[in-house]
Amino acid sequence: MTTVAAPPEKLKPGPRGGFGTTVGMTIAALVWISPLVLLVITGVRPLADFVSHGPLSWPGTFTLGNFADAWNIGNFATTYRNSTVLLLLKVPLGVFVSAMLAYALAKLRIRFGAAIMYTVFLGLTIPIYITIVPVFVMARSAGLTDSLIGLVGPYLAFGIPFEVLVLQSFIRQIPDEIIEAAKIDGAGPWRVFLTIVLPLSLPALVTVFILDAVATWNEFLFALILLNSDASKTIPVGLLNFQGQFSNNSTGLAAGILIAVVPILIAYTFLQRWIVGGLTAGASKG
Repeated sequence: MTTVAAPPEKLKPGPRGGFGTTVGMTIAALVWISPLVLLVITGVRPLADFVSHGPLSWPGTFTLGNFADAWNIGNFATTYRNSTVLLLLKVPLGVFVSAMLAYALAKLRIRFGAAIMYTVFLGLTIPIYITIVPVFVMARSAGLTDSLIGLVGPYLAFGIPFEVLVLQSFIRQIPDEIIEAAKIDGAGPWRVFLTIVLPLSLPALVTVFILDAVATWNEFLFALILLNSDASKTIPVGLLNFQGQFSNNSTGLAAGILIAVVPILIAYTFLQRWIVGGLTAGASKG
């Protein structure tokens, strides 16, 4: 007796965006990347070629001399060091404090927990501009002006609300059974936090670490107000050195901007999957 095999089940084709969607997304991508392309072209062309043919023309010759000049004028040896030190001081501390607060709000039964959470999130609605004068007065009273340490407090105040928002949303998705089992085995709150919550929250932790590092690297306003001497300036403030020297030298200014944004471009290029994954992981569970 022969058996007839059932015909294989046909797979339903996935949704297709269509030719119009592809063209639209391609145009949007080209528009989005065009300023960066124009910046790179301007940074590698001689000033005479830029002046003669205009910013939208293709260079007749290329040069890397703009970058050497921009490195010296922008004092990037000092500003890179200061920005790196500030990043290493502020970002790990901010992420750790935010993780502790997010864990307390998401998993611990604390009095006035909801009020505390809404108060923290209220920090997301406060414009940075209205805090300039109070922050400067407090930093001057504490003797923290013209110091990288003086920037840590304001940076933490404006960075923690967003980090807590992301982390507490992720930590809420951790099953309570895992934490309860650890407590039954004798683990206290700190051990649960350090050995269970932090490892399970690694995608979200990496995401907020990257975003906070980029925000710290690019922050300009507080650094401009609190830092005075060239020895303590960060990269965004150091770019002001090009004002005057490069007022008519667009190619040198473009080279300086490229030097400043290289770490950010590298970070986004290699770590973008962590950023997207960490922001969406909490929403995709449960």
